[in-house]
Amino acid sequence: MARAWQHPFLNVFRHFRVDEWKRSAKQGDVAVVTDKTLKGAVYRIRGSVSAANYIQLPKSSTQSLGLTGRYLYVLFRPLPSKHFVIHLDVSSKDNQVIRVSFSNLFKEFKSTATWLQFPLVLEARTPQRDLVGLAPSGARWTCLQLDLQDVLLVYLNRCYGHLKSIRLCASLLVRNLYTSDLCFEPAISGAQWAKLPVTPMPREMAFPVPKGESWHDRYIHVRFPSESLKVPSKPIEKSCSPPEAVLLGPGPQPLPCPVASSKPVRFSVSPVVQTPSPTASGRAALAPRPFPEVSLSQERSDASNADGPGFHSLEPWAQLEASDIHTAAAGTHVLTHESAEVPVARTGSCEGFLPDPVLRLKGVIGFGGHGTRQALWTPDGAAVVYPCHAVIVVLLVDTGEQRFFLGHTDKVSALALDGSSSLLASAQARAPSVMRLWDFQTGRCLCLFRSPMHVVCSLSFSDSGALLCGVGKDHHGRTMVVAWGTGQVGLGGEVVVLAKAHTDFDVQAFRVTFFDETRMASCGQGSVRLWRLRGGVLRSCPVDLGEHHALQFTDLAFKQARDGCPEPSAAMLFVCSRSGHILEIDCQRMVVRHARRLLPTRTPGGPHPQKQTFSSGPGIAISSLSVSPAMCAVGSEDGFLRLWPLDFSSVLLEAEHEGPVSSVCVSPDGLRVLSATSSGHLGFLDTLSRVYHMLARSHTAPVLALAMEQRRGQLATVSQDRTVRIWDLATLQQLYDFTSSEDAPCAVTFHPTRPTFFCGFSSGAVRSFSLEAAEVLVEHTCHRGAVTGLTATPDGRLLFSSCSQGSLAQYSCADPQWHVLRVAADMVCPDAPASPSALAVSRDGRLLAFVGPSRCTVTVMGSASLDELLRVDIGTLDLASSRLDSAMAVCFGPAALGHLLVSTSSNRVVVLDAVSGRIIRELPGVHPEPCPSLTLSEDARFLLIAAGRTIKVWDYATQASPGPQVYIGHSEPVQAVAFSPDQQQVLSAGDAVFLWDVLAPTESDQSFPGAPPACKTGPGAGPLEDAASRASELPRQQVPKPCQASPPRLGVCARPPEGGDGARDTRNSGAPRTTYLASCKAFTPARVSCSPHSAKGTCPPPASGGWLRLKAVVGYSGNGRANMVWRPDTGFFAYTCGRLVVVEDLHSGAQQHWSGHSAEISTLALSHSAQVLASASGRSSTTAHCQIRVWDVSGGLCQHLIFPHSTTVLALAFSPDDRLLVTLGDHDGRTLALWGTATYDLVSSTRLPEPVHGVAFNPWDAGELTCVGQGTVTFWLLQQRGADISLQVRREPVPEAVGAGELTSLCYGAPPLLYCGTSSGQVCVWDTRAGRCFLSWEADDGGIGLLLFSGSRLVSGSSTGRLRLWAVGAVSELRCKGSGARSSSVFMEHELVLDGAVVSASFDDSVDMGVVGTTAGTLWFVSWAEGTSTRLISGHRSKVNEVVFSPGESHCATCSEDGSVRVWALASMELVIQFQVLNQSCLCLAWSPPCCGRPEQQRLAAGYGDGSLRIFSVSRTAMELKMHPHPVALTTVAFSTDGQTVLSGDKDGLVAVSHPCTGTTFRVLSDHQGAPISTICVTCKECEDLGVEGTDLWLAASGDQRVSVWASDWLRNHCELVDWLSFPMPATTETQGHLPPSLAAFCPWDGALLMYVGPGVYKEVIIYNLCQKQSAC
Repeated sequence: MARAWQHPFLNVFRHFRVDEWKRSAKQGDVAVVTDKTLKGAVYRIRGSVSAANYIQLPKSSTQSLGLTGRYLYVLFRPLPSKHFVIHLDVSSKDNQVIRVSFSNLFKEFKSTATWLQFPLVLEARTPQRDLVGLAPSGARWTCLQLDLQDVLLVYLNRCYGHLKSIRLCASLLVRNLYTSDLCFEPAISGAQWAKLPVTPMPREMAFPVPKGESWHDRYIHVRFPSESLKVPSKPIEKSCSPPEAVLLGPGPQPLPCPVASSKPVRFSVSPVVQTPSPTASGRAALAPRPFPEVSLSQERSDASNADGPGFHSLEPWAQLEASDIHTAAAGTHVLTHESAEVPVARTGSCEGFLPDPVLRLKGVIGFGGHGTRQALWTPDGAAVVYPCHAVIVVLLVDTGEQRFFLGHTDKVSALALDGSSSLLASAQARAPSVMRLWDFQTGRCLCLFRSPMHVVCSLSFSDSGALLCGVGKDHHGRTMVVAWGTGQVGLGGEVVVLAKAHTDFDVQAFRVTFFDETRMASCGQGSVRLWRLRGGVLRSCPVDLGEHHALQFTDLAFKQARDGCPEPSAAMLFVCSRSGHILEIDCQRMVVRHARRLLPTRTPGGPHPQKQTFSSGPGIAISSLSVSPAMCAVGSEDGFLRLWPLDFSSVLLEAEHEGPVSSVCVSPDGLRVLSATSSGHLGFLDTLSRVYHMLARSHTAPVLALAMEQRRGQLATVSQDRTVRIWDLATLQQLYDFTSSEDAPCAVTFHPTRPTFFCGFSSGAVRSFSLEAAEVLVEHTCHRGAVTGLTATPDGRLLFSSCSQGSLAQYSCADPQWHVLRVAADMVCPDAPASPSALAVSRDGRLLAFVGPSRCTVTVMGSASLDELLRVDIGTLDLASSRLDSAMAVCFGPAALGHLLVSTSSNRVVVLDAVSGRIIRELPGVHPEPCPSLTLSEDARFLLIAAGRTIKVWDYATQASPGPQVYIGHSEPVQAVAFSPDQQQVLSAGDAVFLWDVLAPTESDQSFPGAPPACKTGPGAGPLEDAASRASELPRQQVPKPCQASPPRLGVCARPPEGGDGARDTRNSGAPRTTYLASCKAFTPARVSCSPHSAKGTCPPPASGGWLRLKAVVGYSGNGRANMVWRPDTGFFAYTCGRLVVVEDLHSGAQQHWSGHSAEISTLALSHSAQVLASASGRSSTTAHCQIRVWDVSGGLCQHLIFPHSTTVLALAFSPDDRLLVTLGDHDGRTLALWGTATYDLVSSTRLPEPVHGVAFNPWDAGELTCVGQGTVTFWLLQQRGADISLQVRREPVPEAVGAGELTSLCYGAPPLLYCGTSSGQVCVWDTRAGRCFLSWEADDGGIGLLLFSGSRLVSGSSTGRLRLWAVGAVSELRCKGSGARSSSVFMEHELVLDGAVVSASFDDSVDMGVVGTTAGTLWFVSWAEGTSTRLISGHRSKVNEVVFSPGESHCATCSEDGSVRVWALASMELVIQFQVLNQSCLCLAWSPPCCGRPEQQRLAAGYGDGSLRIFSVSRTAMELKMHPHPVALTTVAFSTDGQTVLSGDKDGLVAVSHPCTGTTFRVLSDHQGAPISTICVTCKECEDLGVEGTDLWLAASGDQRVSVWASDWLRNHCELVDWLSFPMPATTETQGHLPPSLAAFCPWDGALLMYVGPGVYKEVIIYNLCQKQSAC
């Protein structure tokens, strides 16, 4: 409600005394004239530029009108043949300022979060005239009635607060402005008011109407928003001559079409508004009113009129007399919504383009944009605030969660945050600079204002937030400092300019002091100045710099006294320079107290690194510094972040970056130091743990293209910075970085099924990269120009590329060594820019489309044969255009639609039939500029278009599209847009990569026109959030009871290859780096390195009767398939670990080990009688065929050994009667073999036409066998004639409605049902008798690799690690419905999320409990009743590199290629602690010796492949320190005898000596340089008998058969060579590449004895006596 003094209405011009121009402002040609129509004075605003001629209320943009009336009445008349603009600044109740603009200059409706633009056109309507244009010559006086409450509610979903300001711009005449809470009717007289329940216009506001004339003949009334019943499909057209008023804007659903009129019209319930004829008679309805819906006899309520809901219904005033309404012929004024961003209700449908918005920004990949110096800590130290081009990001450092401040339309150049986290200030880069003040807690924009400066470079808040200071340049380029008062902004007030000052001195940094809000400091080229604000004036005085007056200063920071004294005398100012100087300035005396200089780490000509010092000499350029009460953080251009004490005596800590450090900031608690680099990296150093955490990485140039991979959830981007980067979509963290200094990447795409991606380069080369090995696999150079397009077929068999010279290449990708099939010249349009939409493959992989051979043609080919099927001339599509049209980008719709979409240079999107080429529909005017990328969602609901710096989403399903939704955020043109593979997210790439959530619900029952209906998604398809149902990773204590406590474990997230690392907990860490591919279920043997120095030694399983007996095995082969069996009734439990079959008693933990396989075991099968176990392995280097061993379960003996296949066995299965064994070869062999279990002779064998992923016997019929593979289900019938068995085959294709190209798993259900899992996550049900699929539902996001059925329950396991239990009891009843069956009767009972893709499982008959194996090498005991998963077996995911024991031998620790360090209890072999480092291999390990009898100080030292060394505390389960003593991979590590020193060796032969407490490396020995260090051994021995001094004796052995022995006393920094041993090399060199490592060790009971073993002339162990200097034997 309006305030009392504004009721019933307010004359705005009179109240603010416009004629005096004290509280209002005028600019340009504004004059008072007399209007003949109104017979009174009006204001005339005219001029060629609307923005330069206006009337503004109030006078200053920092003030507010404070008008709260709901309705604004604008009485104006446009000047003939001119444009006009009306700007309103409206404030919502949450203090968000929104600009609402109306103009005949606008061509379409546009909206952002803070700006609404409505086209308002008044002109004589002719069929040929457009709605938008100049005002007509006969323009009339208009009453524009704006419902401000509905405008905000309908278009922005905000509550109206008050009207803040008004600006009326040329060219128009304006009589007055009024505000009121009442809805006045301008055309109703007093006599008519007596009969109608409406409010007439007050006399003061009313237009004069001569006696006998009609109001509608002389004037126009426009009400906006208006209400009506339906939205017209097009604007109402009349052939009459009077002008019309049309307001173009979106009609949000479910509101009806808003209509206002200069004469009353009759409304129909038809979707199209009917225009009455001039001779219409009878009763007619009034124009719609914002009244509540009431009956005809109900009295009108003023209260409900004013405070009613935002959505209103049309009042059916059907009983009004015709004589009460003027029905003369007049123009009709329609507020229509053809160019709407927000969609409207559809004709004939109750569904709409909902929700609004349909996209929501979820994450941003990027940092900086305008620069990389803007990064701040929040006062609580929990989050970091930084800009990413036009978006401001707040990142929670502990969780990685992002939230955003959206509204800027250009790159953010400056940020400032007050001391209480209440206000955030930001400035835009380009002139004129726009500034915003935000409520930091809610993210609302409190104030939007233009800065007096042309460009803002720096902002600084006072601690209370009442003062904001900014530095920038004016339009003449002079430095300008402005101080604003912001104390009242949070209370609804405005920003006030307190003072402005110009200075001729350079200002690089500016800060408001913490002790006095009226004092500031600045620094720049040759000057450090102290400022003061007093009496509305900013004044400054220089600091006497003395000899340092010529330095170029870059940053400054205040240091507060430890006692918190707020006096100026208690604070010191630190200033840094590009010459390496740091000046300490006394703020009170304004003099330099100390001057220091940062020197390089190496002195000229010095052989070794020196300690950091401050002295004379060439300095290191310092770009930023930050000061806490205890230390000073310095960032320099040599890439180092250094922490110094305030006396700068020595370096406390340093961290090396990959680029120059541009900004540093110490957290408020002083424990974390934020750093940013000019190369786009943002991270922080934790001073307690001494670990550097990477927060954000960014391309340093615009992103050109992107590609997504579904199964691993990865994103690939290529950029103008010549890098290809791989990102994790879940965490938005970078995984890999490929840099090409000479050849720029242009296009990228993933292989659909393999861990490989392809990249095209500017040289014309197309290369494939392995994600597992992070290296180039194959390169082809068949193009002569830069690659412009790159795409692969969905099945991954074919790859296509195009280049700027017009050639098109086709590649075969059936195997990793892909090769060129065809190269065709002059096919693709030459000189076309690289674009993600340059080439397009249909969703079924059959068609290929591209622009070419000219810009005006689009060609469609068969993807396999490259035969031309269709050529469409785009240039002839628009016959009415005088300009020849050309195609820009192409994309296919879903295969069921058969649509091909083409974007053109005339800003259209043309939809063609991909077979015939006919035009199906057209979207005109999608954007003023051609779009380089477009894509259509899988369900054909949404069309996504890259439109300049915006993203547009169109409702593709509706033929009469109401227009797009527009999304801002990018500051540069968007180069690529794409839907994620699961269609739940959208990615856009340009200046940065934006990840958007699709808020529209999945319409699983929506079908395409002409396509079979899709099956509904089963309920509960989303992940369960109940913590009790998630995998707990508890260690096994007793089965089936889960353990009560989880072991302590720590996850350390290693930085990607570029550097930097961060910590994370791996309690539910998900799948390993190499994700199981559901569509390629082949077994992958573990890779064994052939490097002679890759392992300390290997040992095959020992033969019985040897000196060593295998006691226990820790681990499970997660890369097998169905390689675990469990029978609850007998308790038999077996699984594979490498080449062993491990049979374990689940209660006692006792193990049996069945050995004999020569290669890693791929799969197991247990007979139904549980008496026979079959195990199959891959082919080894010693055998030409793989092995299948048949074991007697009771005795553990191998009874039969058969060699069925030349390739790996993928699956085994016994028939229900155990008479037959079926074996299935992998995708290379494709062999199906049957064996009789009596003698295990081959019964039958057949070669399969395509790869098969699974095989199973029918449990109800031993004569039926089923295989599933690529697009088909194969039913085999076994017919026996005597001893011979023949196979009859019946193949059934997978229906298109299932939408899956590959079936990856199967299991039989109740007769006659067969359940099959697909690579896309669906489960389909088959009737085996009829041979048809009658039901399917979406069971998971990833491929279904495992299915188990029992009773009425189905278990599914997927590549995403989800294990789900389904109730499928009603499926049998649905079989009778055939293809019309729906999956609504199938529902999910439980879900568990495990640590990797599910590869094996066994459950009891009731499916209540079972054992499940994952690719992470873990076996879980699952209890559905308790909703828990208990870890039974957990091993490393890849090769174990080293094992070390604790001093008391109660525990051991292991390290592995998977980057983990695990601590085990030897008594139970249970996992106690795990330290995980991602993306790195842990190569060596050492356990600290007992330190002064204090077991709590036990540590582990681990060396990694990137040259880093990490120290872990065993007792505190935490990483204490990370250091980087080596540039290459470490090979060995050892502690000194006192545990206070760590010795490490690398593959280049360097030995580094470091302090594990400080992380400093104080000695590097290069005596073994050139050969990798194999081992380092340390023993405690007094060295006097050896003739040297020292407390420790240690040795280093290298790969060139040399051993050096040293005596050391590290406390005195003493190290001396004792002996140097060289051993002879073997005489032959044939096996030079496979030599074992050289190993040496001291004798435990006699430190003077040294034992050596290595490659030599004889196989021997050499014992050497150091005292006698000779061999002891």
